[in-house]
Amino acid sequence: MAVTTTDRGSWNSKLGFILAAAGSAVGLGNIWAFPTKVATEGGAAYLLIYLLCTFAIGFPVMAAEITIGRRSGKNPVGAFRAISDNKFFPLVGLWGVVCGVMILSFYTVIAGWAFGFAFEEIFYFFGWSAAADWLTDTGNGLKNAIIAAVFMFGTIKIITGGVSDGIERATKAMMPLLIGIIVIMIVYVLMQPGSSEGVRAYLLPDFSKINAGLIFSAMGQAFFSLSLGMGALITYGSYLNKKENIPQAAAFVTLADVGIAFLAGLLIVPAMYLAQSQGINISAGGSLASSTDLVFQILPALFHTIGGGVGMLLGVTFFLLLSIAALTSTISLLEVPVSYVIDEFGVKRKKAAWSVGGGIFVISALVAFFPVMIGWFDYLFSSIGLPLGGFLICLFVGYFWKTENAINEMEYGFAGIKQTLFVKVWPVFIKYICPAAILYNLITNFI
Repeated sequence: MAVTTTDRGSWNSKLGFILAAAGSAVGLGNIWAFPTKVATEGGAAYLLIYLLCTFAIGFPVMAAEITIGRRSGKNPVGAFRAISDNKFFPLVGLWGVVCGVMILSFYTVIAGWAFGFAFEEIFYFFGWSAAADWLTDTGNGLKNAIIAAVFMFGTIKIITGGVSDGIERATKAMMPLLIGIIVIMIVYVLMQPGSSEGVRAYLLPDFSKINAGLIFSAMGQAFFSLSLGMGALITYGSYLNKKENIPQAAAFVTLADVGIAFLAGLLIVPAMYLAQSQGINISAGGSLASSTDLVFQILPALFHTIGGGVGMLLGVTFFLLLSIAALTSTISLLEVPVSYVIDEFGVKRKKAAWSVGGGIFVISALVAFFPVMIGWFDYLFSSIGLPLGGFLICLFVGYFWKTENAINEMEYGFAGIKQTLFVKVWPVFIKYICPAAILYNLITNFI
């Protein structure tokens, strides 16, 4: 059955695509996992390695995914089928769809925790301890399911609006708001006595900590933070106009992701040391607390210690920041299977969004009652599934579709691309450097 242009959609502008793709990349991992890794694994030394890996490994793969999407104008499954006769690679696209579905199933639960904590801060301020305790009980299955349902409902509503009127409009509003909240909170935290030690921990490099473990940890963080390997950027690329410069767009998305991660670190790490100066323990077993403890225990304790309207305002603002970051990611996670259903089965967007979103929520509800499943799903579909997808995408572009054909597609929006250094360097990275690095990371994750 043919799919109408209205159902499939397209971006209204390059800015819309960049903000949407950056929103897909910017998520909970940028806001809390990245800062904790920087603080515990070498400070600015980790930051520098992360930046190198992001542009050396993440950027080339991102450009490849966007190019596949724009060339085909299809979802991840249809994209591989449209540009190659090889029967295996549509299964790679399907694996990306499955990974997106399963990651979304637990991501909405974690996002629901963050959303619930925003209201907890209000209830705590007014002394409604019973309601506040209910919202902070991450083991309460019913509460987890209810708030995850609210989050999924909001995600579905945005997706039903389509590419330009739904996803693009929402991310154009949310991304500037997210950056604004981060900057305002950074200014407040850095003005407080006790935060300077955190700034030093974040920005002063400890080069003695650079080893193979740090390098591959930074590479893994760079890969996951850019939403690579699950078909999101193939899907978003399929809505991109032929006149747009793909390498330039990919570079802007990478810069936006890195920039927001850096700002998040400049907020979170000093806030942790500010908490320590207020008598709050930020360590566990002699080392810095985990990112989850940081977000759901240490920082709420800091906001409560500050007290009054300021503490409540900071708490609500911070957890709304997390919720916005999570929502920009859940949008892309849901759009991947929705696009697949629209393209492959001719289903109208609204029906596809509600049916797919509702089906995923059934899994989310199960995760809500058994949070231990989050670790299982995260390992299988994030730590293993995404690098596997990225590795196979490199093989496809490098050895099956060929980098020459990918560059021909990029040439539509970049007329002089064949005379640039990019043409000499990018194929080498896609054929050799990126797959080798990803494969090593995949093997270490598996072991």
